Amino acid sequence: MPMHHPPSRTLARVEDRPTWLISRNFQRSSGLLAAAFESAGDGLRSYHYRLLAALDEWGPASQADLGRGTGIDRSDVTAALSELESRRLVKRSVDPAHKRRNIVTITPAGVERLLELDAIVDDVQEQVLKPLTVAQRRQFIALMVKVLAAEDESLTSAAPNP
Repeated sequence: MPMHHPPSRTLARVEDRPTWLISRNFQRSSGLLAAAFESAGDGLRSYHYRLLAALDEWGPASQADLGRGTGIDRSDVTAALSELESRRLVKRSVDPAHKRRNIVTITPAGVERLLELDAIVDDVQEQVLKPLTVAQRRQFIALMVKVLAAEDESLTSAAPNP
């Protein structure tokens, strides 16, 4: 007769593995972020936030550069920018140097909405890190940055020289 285990029980063999823990934390934080954006009620999502944040930080950029810089697929960037443009949060114009390329600029309304979205994202960060002390939060973030930096270095060193 098979034994019944509660579905929420984590297998002992994976419960302390970083890949499992990172995955579970990603699921939780993504869910919290999606719910927070949903509760804002205007249909914007985390990818809209990333695009607005990129434009605010980097200035005007091509759609292709935005996709590469934010890790959003090119076709998804196009659709998301159309949504942002319809709300007058970004403006697209033809690049005078390359007629087939669009340059995207954040509008004043986009900057204002980004600041509102920052508050939503900040609240989610607080929820995610609530169990940690301030010192533990700094350490946790520093360690995650270090792990990602090592991956970035390995990708850079593996890239062929032009």
